[in-house]
Amino acid sequence: MSDIKKVVLAYSGGLDTSIILRWLQETYRCDVVTFTADIGQGEELDPARRKAELMGAAGIYVEDLREEFVRDYVFPMFRANAVYEGVYLLGTSIARPLIAKRQIEIAAETGADAVSHGATGKGNDQVRFELGYYALNPDIRVIAPWREWDMKSRTDLIAYAEAHQIPIPKDKRGEPPYSTDANLLHISYEGKALEDPWVEPDADMYTRSVAPEDAPDVPQYVEIEFERGDAVAVDGERMSPAALLAHLNFLAGEHGVGRIDLVENRFVGMKSRGIYETPGGTILLHAHRGIESVTLDREAMHLKDELMPRYAKLVYNGFWFAPERLMLQAAIDESQKRVNGTVRVKLFKGLAQVVGRKSPDSLYSLDHVTFEEDSVYDQRDAQGFIKLNALRLRLAKKLEEKG
Repeated sequence: MSDIKKVVLAYSGGLDTSIILRWLQETYRCDVVTFTADIGQGEELDPARRKAELMGAAGIYVEDLREEFVRDYVFPMFRANAVYEGVYLLGTSIARPLIAKRQIEIAAETGADAVSHGATGKGNDQVRFELGYYALNPDIRVIAPWREWDMKSRTDLIAYAEAHQIPIPKDKRGEPPYSTDANLLHISYEGKALEDPWVEPDADMYTRSVAPEDAPDVPQYVEIEFERGDAVAVDGERMSPAALLAHLNFLAGEHGVGRIDLVENRFVGMKSRGIYETPGGTILLHAHRGIESVTLDREAMHLKDELMPRYAKLVYNGFWFAPERLMLQAAIDESQKRVNGTVRVKLFKGLAQVVGRKSPDSLYSLDHVTFEEDSVYDQRDAQGFIKLNALRLRLAKKLEEKG
């Protein structure tokens, strides 16, 4: 790696990635281009730009990727109803391929021969970033400082920062209670005070939702319109993907919707405990399943449900650009051609409940399903249907009786 001349670093402007910036400059004697993505984390990004300038970055990219993030990553994933291990809506996982893609593009634009990230050697993100890098540029060189340097603790990082005149925020000198990662879809809390899965998190930890018990005592109804499986309007107002998700985050957060406390299985083999807030995404998941319930054929819906855990696992493990994910996406998108209509969702005390659905492409037939008299369904047909489906069971039982 000694011949590396330029590196593109995924840069947040925080203490860790600022230390990485300086470490790359000193260890590899190379230029470092920083890339800071606005994917809706809710932080002012100008300080990251100023800090990169102060530290002598050879190039600085600060880009608003919120619309691309929701349109090209979040929405395709939600067409699949992807949920990892029953509850996790993959908020961190789905952000990594977009960041990796843009890093590779910037590396090409700037003539960089390597990329770098701040993920540790224990987590999933190192895998997600690097699978994305290699899928898009098989020959790119990757520098993962946490797997190379000899710093092992927060104390080591602060000592390095002090020795290299890197500004240290006051709250970083003490032991942080947990780490967070945020984007427009969710915010996660992990580590430190949350590592014991028996201990309930502090009530004041949450930032995107009120506690369900403190939510309004009156429910709120929200109507979400879908076209080809994607949400396009809320309460009759059409919005861009990012604006729509931000609006649903606000509505759901007011009613305490979208909190989960999960012990999950990391790709690298260990279990970890994480707390997630995904307010708008929780509404979207329920609403999307609601519109599918009246527009999707039964077997198409059941097949989607069988494919979903595989799709979710691919996203969680970092295989967004893998051929099998693209193949599954093509099948899922084919199923969404008539997933059009409106869903009404009731928000109340931490719950998002579908209470209405309508569609111009609905397969729901009141004439067929009614308990009243009808002229379209002959109930006597059911006898032959049942007997044919029972035939193998009857033959097996007869054989058993003979034996």
